[in-house]
Amino acid sequence: MSTLDIPELALVALVGVSGSGKSTFARRHFAPTQVLSSDTFRAMVADDENDQSASGDAFEVLHHVAGKRLRAGRLTVVDATNLQQHARAGLVTVAREHDVLPVAIVLDVPEPLCWERTQARPDRTFGRQVLGRMQRDLRRSVGRLEREGFRKVHVLRGVEEIEAAEIRYEKLFNDRRELTGPFDIIGDVHGCRAELEALLLRLGWTLHRDGTGRPVNATHPEGRTAIFVGDLVDRGPDSPGVLRLVMGMVGAGTALCVPGNHEQKLLRKLRGRNVTVSHGLAETLAQLDGEEPGFVAEIAAFVDGLVSHYVLDGGRLVVAHAGLKAEYHGRASGRVRAFALFGETTGETDEYGLPVRYPWARDYRGSAMVVYGHTPTPAPEWVNNTICIDTGCVFGGTLTALRYPSRELVSVPAAKEYYPPVRPLTPTPAALPSGAAAASSGSTGAGERDDLGLDLRDVTGRRHLDYGYGTVTVPAENAAAALEVMSRFAVDPRWLPWLPPTMAPCSTSTVQGFLEHPAQAFEDYRRAGVDRVVCEEKHMGSRAVVLVCRDEVDPAAPAGTGRSGPARFGSGDGVVYTRTGRPFFGGTLDRALLARVRAAVGGAGLWAELDTDWLLLDCELLPWSAKAGALIREQYAPVGAAGRAALPAVLDALDRAAGRDLPVAGLRDRMARRATDLDRYTEAYRSYVRPTDGLAGVTLAPFAVLASEGVSHAGQDHGWHLALADRLHSADPELFTPTRRRVVDLGDSAAEKAATDWWLELTGTGGEGMVVKPYAGLGARDTEGRLLQPGLKCRGREYLRIIYGPEYAEPDQLAVLRQRSLGRKRGLALREHGLGLAALDRLADGAPLWRRHELVFAILACESEPVDPRL
Repeated sequence: MSTLDIPELALVALVGVSGSGKSTFARRHFAPTQVLSSDTFRAMVADDENDQSASGDAFEVLHHVAGKRLRAGRLTVVDATNLQQHARAGLVTVAREHDVLPVAIVLDVPEPLCWERTQARPDRTFGRQVLGRMQRDLRRSVGRLEREGFRKVHVLRGVEEIEAAEIRYEKLFNDRRELTGPFDIIGDVHGCRAELEALLLRLGWTLHRDGTGRPVNATHPEGRTAIFVGDLVDRGPDSPGVLRLVMGMVGAGTALCVPGNHEQKLLRKLRGRNVTVSHGLAETLAQLDGEEPGFVAEIAAFVDGLVSHYVLDGGRLVVAHAGLKAEYHGRASGRVRAFALFGETTGETDEYGLPVRYPWARDYRGSAMVVYGHTPTPAPEWVNNTICIDTGCVFGGTLTALRYPSRELVSVPAAKEYYPPVRPLTPTPAALPSGAAAASSGSTGAGERDDLGLDLRDVTGRRHLDYGYGTVTVPAENAAAALEVMSRFAVDPRWLPWLPPTMAPCSTSTVQGFLEHPAQAFEDYRRAGVDRVVCEEKHMGSRAVVLVCRDEVDPAAPAGTGRSGPARFGSGDGVVYTRTGRPFFGGTLDRALLARVRAAVGGAGLWAELDTDWLLLDCELLPWSAKAGALIREQYAPVGAAGRAALPAVLDALDRAAGRDLPVAGLRDRMARRATDLDRYTEAYRSYVRPTDGLAGVTLAPFAVLASEGVSHAGQDHGWHLALADRLHSADPELFTPTRRRVVDLGDSAAEKAATDWWLELTGTGGEGMVVKPYAGLGARDTEGRLLQPGLKCRGREYLRIIYGPEYAEPDQLAVLRQRSLGRKRGLALREHGLGLAALDRLADGAPLWRRHELVFAILACESEPVDPRL
């Protein structure tokens, strides 16, 4: 049996004459979707798979489809004869364009058998001389394939060998997704062995030394793995000592290492290549002169075996010396290796004669965290989920490690400046280029490396988002509607980390006279495997999200100080906004409201308890009329006014008609019921109207503390959230309204009845109703691990008159309304809820603005879905 090793991601070219069994081989070993057949593409463009005049167009389309598959990271197999060099060159080019390895599988079958198979196919009409020419082309091709760029060439000779062949997939050397850490990722060492030892000890590692006292390995009691980002050598006092320690750790399996450009230059020198001895290489070569030749040979072998970059932790972490663009992650080519070693330059040089680095991190939109070094920076900064941890130890700075996944930065200072930098490590304002050139030069002043920029392309057009809790497709028209709202009316995106999801009602009630009833809400959650819920009073007001800071935010403060934190909100002290992201009142009224909330948070002791300088609160602002006054006057009040003006006259006319013995009794009863329903309708909306003057009369009902610095609180149960809300009420009872609630065990019928009686009493005295939520919290899941509805509305009988009209409870209308479909509304609510949870996670993780904003934008775009607004 022949085993053919093929990379998991590759472009595989089948090579063989007509009749050699390429298509049969492809069907046996590859999925139909993986195979691109030249015959199929000829048929696509010419309706005849044997029309050789269409081959040019067919291969053009085939190469295009192959490129799309390879860009998406999918194995692609090309089923064609591939006997001409120009045909194979096109495939090698496609593979290189997408940084994957081209592989050739040659099927060498005796010509008589191929001719026998060809004659058996009525669609093959060429003569045997064509087959002979193909066979000669095959003989010439086999020896050329590796020279043409195919990284692996497998030749199967004869039918038996082809029949016995098996495909075995192999991972690329850079694919270490199975390694999940935890990791200690260490920046450019540059021969600073003493500082490396000090950093490892500070990180909790134990050093192991040889008989002469030299460190040759290190282990961590918690089983952590070190990752070195390269540039171990040059400029510093002990490059051999650093190599000895790192090589020992890698050999023992306690560390990984990617190569730096300095290692690559050293390797070329050790192999006798002609290189310019500069940038610290002379110091390394002098130090190696004192080492044994065997050790120097080990160094060359070690550097030669280093992989350009690593993809780790299921694809969530990428480590490369100079960083790596998202499209290069997990790929293998000279272009990928060059970027990982040297980064990208603009082709210009700065005033120091050094290349101007292109700021690739500013454009990074990948989901993986990228950790790199190469360009020394005074302090590490997060830029679009990337971080440079070369803090210039050899230049008198520090040696820095990033602990993953905690994102903790640990540094030790350099003992001295071992090597004077060409460019000052801490640029002075006079030395900084201006504008875009400043960002491109590699300078890292506080305001330059900025992840706050947004790109219109991140949110426009039809987009597919995988946000961790699910996937969603945002249609282009919905994105356009969201853009209209976001660009014209919404608050600054930096202050808009989350939007509340829409909420679905409970299943339609079968209880006589009710469209919604607690019994259905309890049953909905019981069927999902929930055993405990909390019933919260539903406040009739306007949804308000409050992002409040303890102090004025300083955008120039470093992350983690609390004055900017991972959220990096920009200047200001907070914001109050609606469920569509608009400022709530605007101007001085919002500022006054924030001041009251800030004082209450302090009075409740939450700043210290949650160790934060900002809080994100989900609230309801009361009364309804404070924000919806115009809506009440223009939509609801006219209905009541028209009815009150018309119905008395109608009833009077009907009474006079009845006095003349006309048969109007039935009509008169209907009009009387209509008048009663209209009075109830008017009472329903009037109960949510009360006068306000500025903040006088305005109250706030918080029901969830969504996030604080570095933490999403979605995992806390609702008891925790409501307890904090109660403390805010105690701190300022004039501003904060408490939320009444009942906790119900769904296996306790008495508890369900008590909650139902409470709901009847609540709604009977003018309350809107209640929201039933899984007690476990916002992130609750069902027995199959799927997200649950975060809450189900159960609205009162009288309140629903506002929604469905004064006479909705008439038996004939109620029968129609009971046919309402809830599926689309519930699907929308779950999508928006999942997007919101992901937005809170990214806020807590310190994700860049564009990563947070794309989710918030998607929530707003979902609001354009055609769903019955009454649900």
